[in-house]
Amino acid sequence: MPTHFRVLSLIPPMTQLNTPYPSTAYLTGFLRSRGLDAVQEDLALALVLQLFTPAGLDAVRDRANALPEAERSASVHAFLDQLSTYRSSIGPVMTYLQGRDSTLAHRIAARGLLPEGPRFAALDAYEDDGSGDPLAWAFGALGVQDKARHLCTLYLNDLADVLRDAVDERFEFVRYAESLASSQPTFDPLAQALAAPPTLVDDLLRSLTLAAVERHQPQLVLLSVPFPGSVYAAFRIAQTIKADHPNITVALGGGFVNTELRELSDPRVFDFVDYVTLDAGERPVLSLIEHLRGQRGRQRLQRTFVREDGAVKYVNLAEPDIAFEDVGTPTWDGLPLDKYLSLLDMLNPMHRLWSDGRWNKLTVAHGCYWKKCSFCDVSLDYIGRYETATAEKLADRIQQIVEETGQTGFHFVDEAAPPKALKALAEELIRRDLHISWWGNIRFEKTFTPELADLLARSGCIAMSGGLEVASDRLLNLMKKGVSVEQVARVTKGFSDAGILVHAYLMYGFPTQTLQDTVDALEYVRQLFETGCIQSGFFHRFSCTVHSPVGMDPAAYGIELIPLPPVSFAKNDIGFIDPTGTDHDALGQGLRKAIYNYMHGLCVEDDVRRWFEHLPHKVPKPTVSRHKISKALSLRA
Repeated sequence: MPTHFRVLSLIPPMTQLNTPYPSTAYLTGFLRSRGLDAVQEDLALALVLQLFTPAGLDAVRDRANALPEAERSASVHAFLDQLSTYRSSIGPVMTYLQGRDSTLAHRIAARGLLPEGPRFAALDAYEDDGSGDPLAWAFGALGVQDKARHLCTLYLNDLADVLRDAVDERFEFVRYAESLASSQPTFDPLAQALAAPPTLVDDLLRSLTLAAVERHQPQLVLLSVPFPGSVYAAFRIAQTIKADHPNITVALGGGFVNTELRELSDPRVFDFVDYVTLDAGERPVLSLIEHLRGQRGRQRLQRTFVREDGAVKYVNLAEPDIAFEDVGTPTWDGLPLDKYLSLLDMLNPMHRLWSDGRWNKLTVAHGCYWKKCSFCDVSLDYIGRYETATAEKLADRIQQIVEETGQTGFHFVDEAAPPKALKALAEELIRRDLHISWWGNIRFEKTFTPELADLLARSGCIAMSGGLEVASDRLLNLMKKGVSVEQVARVTKGFSDAGILVHAYLMYGFPTQTLQDTVDALEYVRQLFETGCIQSGFFHRFSCTVHSPVGMDPAAYGIELIPLPPVSFAKNDIGFIDPTGTDHDALGQGLRKAIYNYMHGLCVEDDVRRWFEHLPHKVPKPTVSRHKISKALSLRA
């Protein structure tokens, strides 16, 4: 047993390109606060930085040339036709997106430097204002930096399409090989993919993994897997470590594991990893380290799957979790903060926050103080266990992070930051004269008064997102959301009036939602944009999960679940039969088109039925008055 013990936490591809996913920063900070030797690396960023180089593009070219002519997509043809321009521009583009050569923006914005593939066709959808520049409406005469960043983002998306079409059909910047893992009842699809000959992407990831292991010489590697789109690469990393360094222990955890692998029983998973831990990682990882150092028996692990005598066993000795007050301060030490890419994929000031700029991620409170929404995983730890820290403790963490990173932007990544905690934190930030910019996610509840919005703005709040879900009071009640549409309008208007950008998460396809409900909901959303209550939104299809109140008691929501096959790997989403029979897939197309236009300030005055003209049947007119929201706002005290 080595006297020195080092833990290496890895972010596997693909997560984010503009800022590190925070899980390894949380774990590394916590372990260091306990006196342990902990380090971290972001292999998602490292992979992209390796692919998008002249040498990387040459390797992509070789794969593309090996494809028969008839199998080459428009993206591949455009890439091969303009290869020399791609090779010469890729370095400057990456440097520019890393914020290290801002003067290049003028040449990029003039559209003479970058090769333009199929993704640039999207620019044709924007109406020319007569200046000859279809982007003039978005960036004007002085928005050169942002315009250049948007063009560079289209350029990278073109290259991602080439990678998908010529190198690895599963490749995407965020949802990489997602279908291999998301709600897959068996490990078979992943096992087959992992047994297949490696792609160019796999080979690069293998070399990056071995280099990281060589650099750090860890005894334990933690693979943090937040999304289905990072599972395949995490297993490729584990496969590489097991093949070349079988003495290193590998543990798997993270958001995907916490939601989808709770009933794991396939022993083949443990050909790749030694341990799989559930929920907040601090306590299970601490116990695992003690076990590996001979200080605790295997039967005394917490929330951990192991393989024993060829079968999967779940070990969970009852022991208190680490209190949120005591988890320590996240650290980004070891992550190349100057190498992340600031992208601008959508021309909307609120929506850009997810991909533009490097934000320090921090949590105000663990879990959700409301934990009643019927579509949410309220039975799981990340929602159900609610704990707070004092405003003084949070401000201390913020100060420490600013000192370490030199950056003052914060994204509070709570499920729903509590208004009381935000108020106390805002007052503490103002008292300390701490000048930061921050944004986060909340419930649009009435506690967020215009006065509180003003206070939050003075403390540095620049944006808020929150769930409006289906803008229908009937369905909001069924969801146990605890808000009404008119209340959401008043709260969001208070934020907007305080100069805070507002994003609404929207949902369609909720049980018993009818065509009329959807039309009415879109009319409400149109009015929220029209009255300046919200600036951004996103419609996603309702997904029933086994951990939500809908999944646990479907009859209460008027639906019948479709039985799942036997599950030995991932279990989360579950299909259902809704007697209303609404074709939500057909409606989704119109909803997404509408929200895209509203976010760009287009067609906001139009009748919402225009977005459903593709439907083969007549669409009913909204039953909502066209001035319902403005009247509700005029009644504000």
